[in-house]
Amino acid sequence: MISTKLSIISINLNNSEGLQKTIRSVIRQTNSDFEYIVIDGNSKDGSLNVIKNFDNQITYWVSEPDSGIYNAMNKGISKSTGRYCLFLNSGDWLADENVISDFFLEDFEEDIVSGNIIRSNNYEVRKPPSMDLLDFSLFCEGSLPHQATFIKRELFDIYGFYKENHRIVSDWEFFLKCLVINNCSYVHFDRNIAFFDINGISLKSDMLSIIESEKESVFFTSMPVLYKSYKKLKDENTVLLSHDGIYREYLNFINGKFNFIIKLLLYTKKRMKSIKY
Repeated sequence: MISTKLSIISINLNNSEGLQKTIRSVIRQTNSDFEYIVIDGNSKDGSLNVIKNFDNQITYWVSEPDSGIYNAMNKGISKSTGRYCLFLNSGDWLADENVISDFFLEDFEEDIVSGNIIRSNNYEVRKPPSMDLLDFSLFCEGSLPHQATFIKRELFDIYGFYKENHRIVSDWEFFLKCLVINNCSYVHFDRNIAFFDINGISLKSDMLSIIESEKESVFFTSMPVLYKSYKKLKDENTVLLSHDGIYREYLNFINGKFNFIIKLLLYTKKRMKSIKY
């Protein structure tokens, strides 16, 4: 049951300083028509004290062991009652005190609304694509920024919660499932939403091979028709993966080949639904 417009969810593990920055950015919002959920993984560094200091401004919190990032995020989803969910994990923070107010003023109806993020080290603004530029290449190149993306809560009931068998890419897989496979509605909100912590786990250099392996697994299991094309693409092109997880080459190939396949699959799916047996 929807009881509020928005659920902001923060997960944390042993990052008390980052968590405090995150919480402060949330509670200083000029529009407080949202619920705030904090999921802590039984931290041992003082994070619990930080949470307790803001107890009266947090709708729900828990501090207990979990099995990973997506297990913690799923705990937050299960407690959420908002129309949209925004995942602002410890170390990330909202850009200013009017972010939520401006989001509400737009009165969005789309399934997924993605705004701009700002790098915490150099203040570089990164914008997700507009609807007319959103295509399959985005999900080979990167993903939408979860710190700045508002997701309708009902999508998790329809398409499932985050897969907990992945360490890094389950939010990427969820966006792929919603936007590419199931054609959910989307809009770019051209507004700076959040700063993202460049020290996050997905940006660590030793995680790159894990990200690539997990993405390949998703293509194999969720999109087997494209798996051979994806493998061929990797074999025939030099893939340059930067520290922030963005492929630098072969996008023209993807747009020319994969988008045709995606359109064909969506057309076939639509035609199959129209056939009566």
